[in-house]
This record gives sequence, structure tokens and C-alpha cells, in this order.
Amino acid sequence: MSERIEPRSGTAFRLAEGRMLTIIDPEGGQVSDLVAYGAQDVGEVLSNGRTFDYEETLKLTTGNRLWSNRSHPMLEIVEDTVGTHDFLLTPCSAATFEHFYPDKPVHRGCHGNLAAALAPHGIGPDDIGTAFNVFMNVPFDGESGRLRVDPPRSQAGDRIVLRALRDCIIGLTACSAYDSNGGSFKPIDYALG
Repeated sequence: MSERIEPRSGTAFRLAEGRMLTIIDPEGGQVSDLVAYGAQDVGEVLSNGRTFDYEETLKLTTGNRLWSNRSHPMLEIVEDTVGTHDFLLTPCSAATFEHFYPDKPVHRGCHGNLAAALAPHGIGPDDIGTAFNVFMNVPFDGESGRLRVDPPRSQAGDRIVLRALRDCIIGLTACSAYDSNGGSFKPIDYALG
């Protein structure tokens, strides 16, 4: 049975080694920010740099592993119906809204939602770095080096399944940024198995 993360909110939970986490976009076009920490030591955290280095790709999908800052694999992607995710950008925040959306109401964003959800696990706001942004579509121009954020390619029911390779604390959101979600905000479902 799946749980629902309501639009523009987040959650956190423990994921034991060997268990599966399925993240589902129930309506299509919605991003979910994922962060992971070592359950025994939250100083061990998911690292985009280590992941790009060891996996030798920026395009992470089925068969790739997500690595920690201590060079341990934390999660393995075992199924992926979209194949487009971002691991370059940090979670949106109140400052993100002030910078990119000055004409819109300020929201605490995924960073604020993650900070609130992770606080009971002893993880503070400054411990939240770059997220693995599930379903986020960030094309990169190899010539100019410019990034842009396009609407997600995920359709209703698309999913990614990750296997925990060590005991983790997971933070997960239904993203709050306008550009990331094509201007709309929808829920994210997840299931543990």
C-alpha cells in the first residue's frame, strides 16, 4: 500500500538495508526531491559528486547506484519508467522563490519541508545538500554550459524503484517550485517493500 505526500510537502522515514522504496508520480508532471543519510551516522549523506564519479554518468537510471560522501553505495535504481532525473540542483527554498519567482508568494520549498521532516532524526537544515530530484528534467547544453529546468517527462503512474544498500534515513518531497513541475503542484506517492 502506498503513502501520499501532499503537494508542496515532505516526509522522512527509515529504510532498512535490502528494502525497496518505490516513488510514484500519480498524476504526472511532478518532481520529488530525495535525500538519504546513514541511519547509524547522519554525517554520511548522499553525494552527487561521488555518484557521478563512480557511476561515470550524469544520466542515472536502472542499474546505477547512488553513493555517499564516504564512498559507500547507498541506493540502487532497480526500476525506472522515466529515465530522466536531476542530481545537480539543490532543493528549492524560500531564497529560491525570492530569486526566481519575485512576483509569487514565498514558500519554504523542499528545503524547508525536508528540514521539518528530518529534524526528529537529528538532521538540521545545514545538513541538507544536493537532492536526487526524481523525475526532474534539467537539460544541459554541452557547448555553453547553461542549464534550464523543463517540465518533467513523467506521466501518471510513472515510477522509480530504489533498493537500500545500507540502513538509511530518507527525506522525500512533492516539490514546491513552479518551473520544476511545469507550473503546477501535485502529490507524490511512495511505497516501502
